[in-house]
Amino acid sequence: MQIKILVADDSAPDRLIIQNMLSDYHILTACDGVETMRMLEEHDDINMLILDLKMPNMDGFEVLEALKGNERFRKLRTIVLTNYDELENEIKGLKLGAVDFIRKPIHMDSLRVRIEVHAALLRAQEALERQLAEQKLSFDRVFEEAPIGITISRGGDEEHPEGVLLRGNPAYEQITGRTTEELRRLGWPKITHPDDLKGDLEQLSRLYAGEIKSYSMEKRYIKPDGSIVWVHIVCAALSPTDDNTVNYISFIQDISDRKKKIENELRYIYEHDGWTGLYNRNYLEALLSADAKLKKGLKRALIGIDLSTVQLLVANYGFQYTQNLIKRVAQALARYCTESRILFQPRENRFVFYIVDYKDKDELIAFSNTIADTLMSVLVTERIGGGIGIVEIEQGGDEADIDMLLRRLMIASERSLSLFERGFRTCFYDDQLEALVNRERDVVEALNAIAEHDYSRDDLFLQYQPIIDLKTGSILSFEALARLRTGKLGLVPPMEFIPIAEKTKLIIPIGERVIVKALQFLNRLKELGRDDVNVSINISAIQLLNPGCADRLLELIRKMQVAPKNIGIEITESVFAADFEHINSILQELRDAGISVAIDDFGSGYSSLAREKELKVDCIKIAKQFIDRLLVTERNRAITGDIISMSHRLGHRVVAEGVEHDVQLKYLKDHNCDMVQGYLISVPLDEDDAIRFLERRR
Repeated sequence: MQIKILVADDSAPDRLIIQNMLSDYHILTACDGVETMRMLEEHDDINMLILDLKMPNMDGFEVLEALKGNERFRKLRTIVLTNYDELENEIKGLKLGAVDFIRKPIHMDSLRVRIEVHAALLRAQEALERQLAEQKLSFDRVFEEAPIGITISRGGDEEHPEGVLLRGNPAYEQITGRTTEELRRLGWPKITHPDDLKGDLEQLSRLYAGEIKSYSMEKRYIKPDGSIVWVHIVCAALSPTDDNTVNYISFIQDISDRKKKIENELRYIYEHDGWTGLYNRNYLEALLSADAKLKKGLKRALIGIDLSTVQLLVANYGFQYTQNLIKRVAQALARYCTESRILFQPRENRFVFYIVDYKDKDELIAFSNTIADTLMSVLVTERIGGGIGIVEIEQGGDEADIDMLLRRLMIASERSLSLFERGFRTCFYDDQLEALVNRERDVVEALNAIAEHDYSRDDLFLQYQPIIDLKTGSILSFEALARLRTGKLGLVPPMEFIPIAEKTKLIIPIGERVIVKALQFLNRLKELGRDDVNVSINISAIQLLNPGCADRLLELIRKMQVAPKNIGIEITESVFAADFEHINSILQELRDAGISVAIDDFGSGYSSLAREKELKVDCIKIAKQFIDRLLVTERNRAITGDIISMSHRLGHRVVAEGVEHDVQLKYLKDHNCDMVQGYLISVPLDEDDAIRFLERRR
């Protein structure tokens, strides 16, 4: 028998989904109630109607009303589509003649099971009619040979509200694992899972009351051995008997395999990363929790790999490129998995090896080195690195606190990442590292306080280091140096709090406070008649790339009535690695306003003398490491003089940083360096001391 189904839904995607799922049936479609009625008029052989209750022009209820009074559509089986919160609509639809309902969003496996049940009913119905018409088949043969379970029950009474089983076919006996006699004696409530029984009995009561003609549901039977079998069941009322007892017929299909498949798919999704296929954080937490009880006495450890630096590649190569790179890393690391070494991806761009029953720390270090070599081979062309952290899980300690373990692992891997930007190094979590993290938290707390608008203390202050002209010996400028001192931490070195401020983006509000303090110092110099002295301010890449940075700096200069020519900014050459053209355009805007621009620590990172002429800067500050080499390198072999000479040819003035000895100063004079700063001239000075130093040098 060919089953022809009409799908009536105003949602084209839903129609297409249903059509694709039921491709082995003959499917017709309609977009509203009017077209539905037209299609039914034109096609006499439509067996089944899947009807959305909410459609334009003529809704599903109106269609059901039209079908209800038409003898022509007596055999048509209508299944209505509803949403999960439309119980009243479902009841109304069933009262109007629908035989079943399917809730949106549509679960495809459930849809197919229901359609198959109704198709089986249609075929059974056709077989019965053919038997009566042709007298070739008997009802008994259809009943006994049907591929789905069928039962016929007499309506219930006070003693047996669920009814009494009159007859069950072999398929039903196979599904339940019991004979018809057992089923009749026990009654189906005794073999129904307790969690499903209430809903089944409620629906049956409505069937007895005449509120509905049929109902369907998914439920569980308990077999004699205690195992569970999932079924889809459709119950329909039969014509009342002479004593008005409502008997009913049930059709039962075993859906255990499909249910198990769905559960396995959901479990896989829950426990695995969708992109790499590795176990995810959910499974890692569950395994750690279980092993805390099951594997006592065995050494266990976590090795975390932080590849957050991969995000640096997104701007140049795109998101998909970096995702493919992460997948390659996952594949490379997966080769090291064993029964005692499991790989996870708990977060984006992070991996974790869970290791059980290892020998000692040396084994962990050796394996971490193997990981590092593998990662370097995969990432060698990307010029990025990462961090590797190790946490040994102490027995009897915090092994059950999974959040604490993962937090410690993150701390260790991030610490190694911050210490070694381009390689892969191993960092063990220990009490010393915890102390560093706690101190970092205290620094962040102090910086947050400084960033507040109503901050008034002097935890953040500036010192000023003189820069002198080598030809005249006069002070041309001061470099403003940020300092942090709190009651809890004491004096915090700039090399400690500046990176933290940059990592937390607090460098933006704190950097503005530094600028304001430096401009206040310039105004004080102007009041003393020293408007011939400049102040240079260090600006980080994060500040410079913050939208509106140049506009905000110029606004502060105008507001505080400072001459732009007295201001210099210093940036490290590493900022040009981010976006050369954009950075250059910002620097040109500042230079056009009269502000001078210097490259700080030149030669320490991304140096390129060939590209130096493209930089929109006025001055080059030679990194201290080149000045220090003058103490140990033969003068004719030092390249510091070459840097000075090439910078002059490109039109840049040159400042030598970190000058501490007379021999360095003599070399710089002999090679025509323009300016110097360092301890030989002066240590960084507080504001009042800087002014006194300036007066002494007059």
